[in-house]
Amino acid sequence: MKVNRFEDLVAWQKARELTKQVYLLTKKSPFLKDFGLREQIQRSSVSIMSNLAEGFERGSRSEFHRFIVIAKASCAEVRSQLYVSMDVGYITMEEFDYISNLAIEVSRIIGGLKVSIQKQRYQK
Repeated sequence: MKVNRFEDLVAWQKARELTKQVYLLTKKSPFLKDFGLREQIQRSSVSIMSNLAEGFERGSRSEFHRFIVIAKASCAEVRSQLYVSMDVGYITMEEFDYISNLAIEVSRIIGGLKVSIQKQRYQK
């Protein structure tokens, strides 16, 4: 299956779901009062899908690969911020597990995409 738009990327679709879940989680108290952490985790999650979209639209495999690496790093940032959120009591263990597992899934998918694009870069 040929991917013609960034919206067709499974990695972008899953990153979109992760971002939605982060926003739903952070619109509840006590996140509402912690502007710094709330905005940082939101920005990190948006960064994942944005970098996938931007890299795809750049048109070259090298550029796409670079942006995939950044997206994967943003995924780790979300996971790290989830630990802070749990440690300070903003989220329950169940909420942490659900969103952390989603972030891990996104990271794995991005990792697979990275390997695929890297192989294509060296074939041409």
